[in-house]
Amino acid sequence: MEAKEYTASRLTEGNKLFPAKIILEDNGVTFKVPSFFSGQETTIPYSRISSVNLDSPFVGFSDIIIETTGEGRVQVHGFTADEVKEMKQLILERINTL
Repeated sequence: MEAKEYTASRLTEGNKLFPAKIILEDNGVTFKVPSFFSGQETTIPYSRISSVNLDSPFVGFSDIIIETTGEGRVQVHGFTADEVKEMKQLILERINTL
């Protein structure tokens, strides 16, 4: 699978200066949350993902919520409904090929 990157909208809370990014790679899902002096980057292998949920309001930006075994819950805000649906589909396809 070719790496696919999604960047949260700058119009959403917490993403104005440094938007969060989700990168779907061969080995897992990487979450990047940059900040002014540092940043946080977490990669979760597909084998540790137990579920993928979406929170898509009628108006506004959507969240993707990934439940894991070991790392807990990861929730990222600021994507369009189409982006989170595509992310969920790609993640589930990758999990099903393991």
